[in-house]
Amino acid sequence: MPIIKNLILILFSFMIVNHANSEEVKKILKNKDWETYVIKNESGKVCFAQSIPILQAPKSNPREARLFVSFRPNEKISDEISITSGYEYNKKNSVMARSGKYRYKFDISQENFAWMADNKKEKKMIKTMKRGSRIMITGYNQKGSQTIDHYSLLGFTKAYNSAKKSCS
Repeated sequence: MPIIKNLILILFSFMIVNHANSEEVKKILKNKDWETYVIKNESGKVCFAQSIPILQAPKSNPREARLFVSFRPNEKISDEISITSGYEYNKKNSVMARSGKYRYKFDISQENFAWMADNKKEKKMIKTMKRGSRIMITGYNQKGSQTIDHYSLLGFTKAYNSAKKSCS
């Protein structure tokens, strides 16, 4: 039994090293509350701007939340906005973004990520994010409890432009 265990461990270690070598993640920019990354792998390049919340409600439940704007030129995808609130979304309630008087609905949720189905809406939200100072994302977990993540938009425009340029 120990021989099989060792073989599995060696095989698993080999797979991790190969995966790490086949995918290169590089931080391009850190500007105020936003960062830009580029990932290169065998299927091409992915560039994205990301941020973490500056405030989360409820405060008693800290989560690994992120807001992304991604570019995947090999798949002809640009300006893709996605969100994770750090838990699996329920299907009964919509994930919503709000900045000032503007509201945006995330149409698609799968496990702990949500996206918009319409690239025109994504482009409008990006314009709002460039002009705004904060955006709030409201989501609901599997139990139906609401969370609100507040994202600063300081540094967004520069991070967005850097991600877009890195994948053009």
